[in-house]
Amino acid sequence: MYGVCGCCGALRPRYKRLVDNIFPEDPEDGLVKANMEKLTFYALSAPEKLDRIGAYLSERLSRDVARHRYGYVCIAMEALDQLLMACHCQSINLFVESFLKMVRKLLESDKPNLQILGTNSFVKFANIEEDTPSYHRSYDFFVSRFSEMCHSNYEDPDIRTKIRMAGIKGLQGVVRKTVNDELQANIWDPQHMDKIVPSLLFNLQSGERTESRSPSPLQASEKEKESPAELTERCFRELLGRAAYGNIKNAVSPVLMHLDNHSLWEGKTFAVRCFKIIMYSIQSQHSHLVIQQLLGHLDANSKNSAKVRAGIVEVLLEAAAIAASGSVGPTVLEVFNTLLRQLRLSVDYELTGSYDGSTNIGTKIIKAHEERQLQEAVIRTIGSFANTLPTYQRSEVMLFIMGKIPVPGVNLTLLPNELVPQGTRMIQIMLLKSLVQVTTGFQNTNMLTALPDTFLDPLLSFSLINHSEVRLLVLQILLSLIDRHDNRPKFSKIRIISDISVLKLKVDKCSRQDNLFMKKHGQHLCRHIYLGCKEPNSDQQHYETLYALLGLLSVELANEEVVVDLIRLALALQDLALSTDEGLTIYNRCAVHALSAAYLNLICQLTTVPAFCQHIHEVIEVRQKEGPYLLPEGVFLEHPKLPPSLEKVESGVLFLQSKIAEVLGGSGYNTDRLATPYVPQYTDEDRLSKRKSIGETISLQVEVESRNSPEKEERTPAEEITFETLKSAIVDSAGMEEQERERRRQVVEKFQKAPFEEIAAHCGARATMLQNKLNQIFEITIRPPPSPSGTISSGYGQSQSRSVPIYEMKFPDLCVY
Repeated sequence: MYGVCGCCGALRPRYKRLVDNIFPEDPEDGLVKANMEKLTFYALSAPEKLDRIGAYLSERLSRDVARHRYGYVCIAMEALDQLLMACHCQSINLFVESFLKMVRKLLESDKPNLQILGTNSFVKFANIEEDTPSYHRSYDFFVSRFSEMCHSNYEDPDIRTKIRMAGIKGLQGVVRKTVNDELQANIWDPQHMDKIVPSLLFNLQSGERTESRSPSPLQASEKEKESPAELTERCFRELLGRAAYGNIKNAVSPVLMHLDNHSLWEGKTFAVRCFKIIMYSIQSQHSHLVIQQLLGHLDANSKNSAKVRAGIVEVLLEAAAIAASGSVGPTVLEVFNTLLRQLRLSVDYELTGSYDGSTNIGTKIIKAHEERQLQEAVIRTIGSFANTLPTYQRSEVMLFIMGKIPVPGVNLTLLPNELVPQGTRMIQIMLLKSLVQVTTGFQNTNMLTALPDTFLDPLLSFSLINHSEVRLLVLQILLSLIDRHDNRPKFSKIRIISDISVLKLKVDKCSRQDNLFMKKHGQHLCRHIYLGCKEPNSDQQHYETLYALLGLLSVELANEEVVVDLIRLALALQDLALSTDEGLTIYNRCAVHALSAAYLNLICQLTTVPAFCQHIHEVIEVRQKEGPYLLPEGVFLEHPKLPPSLEKVESGVLFLQSKIAEVLGGSGYNTDRLATPYVPQYTDEDRLSKRKSIGETISLQVEVESRNSPEKEERTPAEEITFETLKSAIVDSAGMEEQERERRRQVVEKFQKAPFEEIAAHCGARATMLQNKLNQIFEITIRPPPSPSGTISSGYGQSQSRSVPIYEMKFPDLCVY
């Protein structure tokens, strides 16, 4: 009976009859719209029938697919889509199961058209916001299948492009459907991300290759504009934009893995593009998470080739430039610690020639030029990170890097260049270059905080190293920190300027903090400038940098007292150039003359004292006629014309300290101070100067010791140590302990048994002996005051001090208050 009812159309269930009526006799006619409206109305009226409608449609579709009746397949999917769009009720979950089953059936087909049809239906479904959550729905198959479609290698390029775009859209639909539903499968799990992200990157990279061969944009058709690469980029940005704090790592890790597996770090271009997309797509407060992952990946590739590490560093550079200010995160110093560690490793690799410190067969051989490129990239990246930091954090980074610069020992930085290990010197140069990057553009209002003692003292100690590049880097760091009004470019060339108003210098009145800074460190800076001019291996760039430093000190930090000190320093440099005791070449002496002239020409115009300016300009005019080699324009040339010697320098071409003190004294400057020649204060750093070898230093120390020793004291010959001596010392030690024990026993027994008179006499003798010793000590230490009139000789030829009353003593004027 049931079989008869099934055969009779009138006796079939109503939902089946409504479903059958939407299919025309000829599939080319398309869906019967009137009957589709009846089916939709019935589904809305009886939502409990939705699951049966879905099951029956699924059954028909499976049969049509098996019979290759693709027209009816398209009609069935269109009907499913319309029912999904119309029915948003609580019973839709069971209908969705039938729908997904049909989409899966289409995706499993080997027909591209069916795959695309199923994908389009799934995308429509993904855009529907369901009212009730689903607890049991799984999208694992769809992630795998859409990822596979993204890698399609279909023969026809047009169809291949359509399949890949369908796969991308499908992945986008899966993400949209699952990313905001906590009850569904977590799309951020590594098992899903490891499929989705590489599929997107594959199409992004393929689009990059095709774009290089594509015609110009004017010839590109509308079809080419919607390329898989553009669609992929949109999908990738949407995926990253939806990533929460805890999901960033799972989204970025597959990117790193893909770039590793396909050797894409070396090209840099694609890796940089990927991370630009990432940095611009994620929420700005999550930027530091990406940077931390890149740093960890850099550490993991420490023993990889220099090109790979350089590629990662270049990506870090771009990521830091995009990251908002302060978004490097709480571990700021860890970022710089990682970069500095990579810098040190690169130097070690370059010196040893291999990654494991040996040259065994089978080890990777290091290419020095690649390591240098990596080092420069790391230094640029350090600067890029520093530019994203606020001022207070940048100051911490400066101190952190300064603490990393290796100092081979106390005062050993002052040893000759050839005695410092090559690796130590390279690390010093690299870290100072990093400091140059960090301090570039550094804006500060208080020099005391910008240049604390813990930073300035070690920095200036490096300026005494007998290595021209190190000294130049130290000067560049000082210029960056002192220049607060962008005046540095105006002192880039050392020259005589007749009117400094053309420089348009920005000069502000010195603050109280600036005055305190110069009072504390002014002499220290002047001393190092003076010693820098004494270096025989200085070249034009060094003198130009020293001139810029003098100019910036005059503009940024100079009060009346500092101006006087700087003028005295310039005159001392002139005396240095005249001296022949320092071993400077003719070029160095002429260069120091030119530096002194250029700076005095600058400072006289800054002080605006007419008589001072007149004297300086008169001397410069004389030099232009009689000694052009004493001016910057005559020295700092490619082939300067230098004299054979500077022994006969006439007074007319020299700046006179007496004349300058006279004209400035009339304008209120300290005349006594101006008239006193500048003499640099020598410190402990100069006692182990780089101009002396170790042998000379040791001999100097021995000489000092010999001078400090008493003249008539006879040195006892050193006791000869032999085997017998050592043996007797070991044997006697045991006997000595036994004797000491016996002596103590006798003393205790004596005080217990001896009569009182004997004990009192013994203690009285010891007290008398102690008093005699004290009297001798007092006679030695307590003497009459020294006599300015000298000593008198006794009859035995010995000198005795003659006491003179205080009121008769003649004290020097400087000792009287």
